[in-house]
Amino acid sequence: MKHGKRYIAAAEKIERGKVYETAEAFTKIQEIATAKFDETIEAHIKLGVDPRQADQQVRGTVVLPHGTGKNVRVLVIAKGDKADIAEKAGADIVGAEEIIAKIANENYLDFDVVITSPDMMGQLGRVARILGPRGLMPSPKSGTITQDIAKAIADTKAGKVEYRVDKTAIIHCIIGKKSFGPEKLKENFDTLLDAIVRAKPAAAKGTYLKSVFVAPAMGPGLKVNVRV
Repeated sequence: MKHGKRYIAAAEKIERGKVYETAEAFTKIQEIATAKFDETIEAHIKLGVDPRQADQQVRGTVVLPHGTGKNVRVLVIAKGDKADIAEKAGADIVGAEEIIAKIANENYLDFDVVITSPDMMGQLGRVARILGPRGLMPSPKSGTITQDIAKAIADTKAGKVEYRVDKTAIIHCIIGKKSFGPEKLKENFDTLLDAIVRAKPAAAKGTYLKSVFVAPAMGPGLKVNVRV
C-alpha cells in the first residue's frame, strides 16, 4: 500500500517497535493527526478468541464518558405512545410502516442508528437485508430493541458505541476526536477497554488481549501497553 507524504511524515514521528504507555500514546496522537479536519480517533483491539465459535463472540455496548464527537442521527421505528415518547426524547426521525417502506423501496439510509420497540420487529424484518450489512439492524445485545425508547435515545446521543469482534478477531471502535485532547481520549479508551475485558467469554483461553493499537482515522497506529 502506498501512502502520501503526510502519512509518511506522521509515521516518522512514531518510534519503530515501541509500545506506548496509554497517556503517552494519546499525547503522540495530537502530533500525528495532521489532517485539516478534526480527525476521528479509533481503537483496534486484537483478541485471543475464535469468532467462528458461538461461545467466543464478544459484543456489547458502552457509553463513553465524553461521547464520540459525532452527531448521531437516530431513527426510531415505533407507533402510538412510543412514537410520541421518541419525538419528545430527541429522535431525529420517527416513523413506522412508511419509513420501512421508504428504506425498502428507496434505499433510504439517512441515519446512523435504528432503535425500535419489540412489536415492530416483525415488520422491520422486511429490510433486514438492507440494514444488516451496514450494521444498522436493531438487536437486543446493542440495546436498540427495547421498551425503554427514551433511555435508548439518551444513551445513543450521549455517546453509546457498540463493539463487536469481526471475523479476524479484531474490534474496531471510535473513541472520540483529536480535539478531545489526550486526557478525554484516554478516559474514553479506558472505558471501552474495561467493557471489553469484562465481556471476555468463559470459553476464551490463553491471552485475551493480543494487541491494542490506537490511531487517527487518516494516520498510522501506535501500539499501546495494556495491563489486565
